[in-house]
Amino acid sequence: MQQPLTLLATLGTATAALGACAPQAEVSEDRGQPVHAGIQTILLDDDMVGVGVALRGAADRADVEAHGRCAAAQYALDRGYGFARHVRTIVRKDGQSWYGDAVYLISAGRPGGLHTIDAGRAVTECAGLGIPTV
Repeated sequence: MQQPLTLLATLGTATAALGACAPQAEVSEDRGQPVHAGIQTILLDDDMVGVGVALRGAADRADVEAHGRCAAAQYALDRGYGFARHVRTIVRKDGQSWYGDAVYLISAGRPGGLHTIDAGRAVTECAGLGIPTV
């Protein structure tokens, strides 16, 4: 049980570091799309992935959550899985920069639960919305 807690602490630290890793672009207040500033995924367990995202100029936490969802969906597909289930997301804002730290369970078959993501469909929707994936 100690190992997952250590990995979650590492994910939090990695998420905080995302802002320092990516160049920050100037964003005007009247633009419509947040600027993607980084995605990091960490396999926490065989079926659990941690996702860290950084955005500049997001409208609200929904933008951050969408970027995390898109990254998790692409990660699931890359690992040969078709679905992801949202466990939790922590969002914080620092000036115009937003950071998300999320956890998802990934699986080949549709999992139970209310926050199930069809990875293939989600990645297609993300592309249509201009949201990058990993």
